[in-house]
Amino acid sequence: MSNRYDEKERRIHCAFSEKCGGCDYAGMKYDNELAVKQKYIEELFGEYVKVDDIVGMYRPIHYRNKVHAVVGLDDSRNVIAGTYEENSHRIVDTSDCMIEDSQCTDIIKDIKELIASFKYQPYDEDAGKGMIRHILLRKGFSTKEIMLVIVTAGVAFPSKNNFLKALCEKHPEITTIVQNINDRRTSMVLGKRNIVLKGKGYIEDVLCGCRFRISPTSFYQINHQQTEKLYKKAIQLADISKNDTVIDAYCGIGTIGIVASKKAGKVIGVELNSEAVSDAKINASINNIKNVTFVNADAGDFLVEYAKNAKADVVIMDPPRSGSTPEFLNSLLKIKPDRIVYISCGPDTQARDIKMLVKGGYKVTACQPFDLFPHTEHVENVILLSRKA
Repeated sequence: MSNRYDEKERRIHCAFSEKCGGCDYAGMKYDNELAVKQKYIEELFGEYVKVDDIVGMYRPIHYRNKVHAVVGLDDSRNVIAGTYEENSHRIVDTSDCMIEDSQCTDIIKDIKELIASFKYQPYDEDAGKGMIRHILLRKGFSTKEIMLVIVTAGVAFPSKNNFLKALCEKHPEITTIVQNINDRRTSMVLGKRNIVLKGKGYIEDVLCGCRFRISPTSFYQINHQQTEKLYKKAIQLADISKNDTVIDAYCGIGTIGIVASKKAGKVIGVELNSEAVSDAKINASINNIKNVTFVNADAGDFLVEYAKNAKADVVIMDPPRSGSTPEFLNSLLKIKPDRIVYISCGPDTQARDIKMLVKGGYKVTACQPFDLFPHTEHVENVILLSRKA
């Protein structure tokens, strides 16, 4: 069976879905999938507010602008690259993924052949031996720039120049290539050290009219079209004016804070990852934005200190899937912003956190789900909380 997309029912057929486990809803009509997700959000938040209709994708395929493949060998010692089978460390050799950017999938196919012809050994986790561990690709949706990250177990890269020459002849569209060294026996994909082999070592993309630099480790939403809709809605709900101080908590490379800065008096972005903060500062200067400050700190710790002698009118928060922390939520209740916009890719942890904010004197005034991850079980959700008068 070949992978294909049914235009009429907007459903995907995938030969790998049962093994790979990446697409929970492969084979289901897209409208039915959206109904399942809508019901899930209504069950979580319907007691507080009427949930708006989920915003789906017009053409829900090949949307992932970040593609990651684990490199290994099959039983016949052929080079394979793909994703781990669900709940295991067996690699499923996916060659034509329906949700990943198809240009990136083509590049991975050719890298597999080059790894074999250059006789590079894929890394063996159990033995701790071998060279090539992972391939990571990121693509700028607006700029069409492509970054390739080759993760190796050590610095050594024999015949590197010939390999790069052969690859770039096949794929001149790759704008930058980075070798990432991951010499630890860990399930983490990227190590701490990057060596730029071609280009600038980063790509740029344009989102909501602002330009952003994306490094190998940067967090950047994987679905560009849906993210634009999500951010526009979040900023509209925040109802920001030129008198407002806005805190962008868990700000990453500064995307939403920079977009919001056009309407705000002042924006403070807070992020624990120091590389992301460096990118965020560069992003503010690329966009010539002067009213944003970025702080490298734990969002909870920062707010506790901030609450002692300052206030914020709006807090926009987009924590990881595990949600926020009681410390952060308590400090929110101390600084008492008028409006809190909570963006989440883990609605169940979002519901847990919102219970605490509602107890602390907030009211849920809007709830808008977005499908950022078609064919998977994940849903992105935006909630507006307003302080009870």
